[in-house]
Amino acid sequence: MFAGLFFVFGALALMAVGFACWPLWRMGGGSAAARMTLAGALGALILGIGGGAYLLLGQPRLAVRSLSGPSPNDLSGLIAVLAARVRERPHDVRGWTLLGRGYLTVQDPNDAAAAFRRALEVAPATAPPTLYSAYGEALAEAAGGAVTPDAERAFQEAVRRDPKDFAARYYLGLAYAARGDKGRALALWASLLADAPANAPWRADLIDRLAGLRRSGEAPPDVGAMVASLARRLKETPGDVEGWSRLIRAYSVLGERRKAQQALIDARSALKADRSAQARLAQEATELKLEK
Repeated sequence: MFAGLFFVFGALALMAVGFACWPLWRMGGGSAAARMTLAGALGALILGIGGGAYLLLGQPRLAVRSLSGPSPNDLSGLIAVLAARVRERPHDVRGWTLLGRGYLTVQDPNDAAAAFRRALEVAPATAPPTLYSAYGEALAEAAGGAVTPDAERAFQEAVRRDPKDFAARYYLGLAYAARGDKGRALALWASLLADAPANAPWRADLIDRLAGLRRSGEAPPDVGAMVASLARRLKETPGDVEGWSRLIRAYSVLGERRKAQQALIDARSALKADRSAQARLAQEATELKLEK
């Protein structure tokens, strides 16, 4: 759900150029300048053909076939080449991460999980939270959508490193709901919905899951009371930019446009000396269409 084709395509494109041009660079004969010119021309030709095929025809797989050169002739072939490359460089965190995302793209979650696990094994202690959430997602997909204990631990670590991680919060909500902890799932998903971009492709699914939990008979948290409590707290501690962002989005999600606009005004006044906060509020206003 959260993994995309285009990130993988760009990385594999650069890899393909390297594989095509390296033999030309190493071959004997001619000056270094001449070999560099020839290799550069071939690289430009490969990128031009691949990118043009995508832009003109809108077919990523056709573009990948053009980029791949004479040996790998489709996305699966390029992934195989990348898999061979990371075996030569077993400590390449970025290579293992790209390989995992590639396997997710072709719906091979078992191999994706193995690649992400290897990336985490060789990654430094500062590994990004998205790597943990990607590993958890692959484990969950390999289990048919169920959040296994290993997947849940990966999502917990992702949230520990970044409390705003979208994928981790979504799947943790699934885990809580599956074992009957509906109150915790509702609270987590409600906060995720408040942070979700208006055009997020998974927003509709999240709303449906929230509605399903609320219809199940257990009283959901009083979201209105939670928002009111947040508004009161911000009057006492107005320097909390994260709190203002949540409040503005919460009002928007609840359909209370005027309150969202007033919260935006109050936030700008409270944070007028903070340039980065002002930029963030401007972005929130644009995304939520709170200004004309």
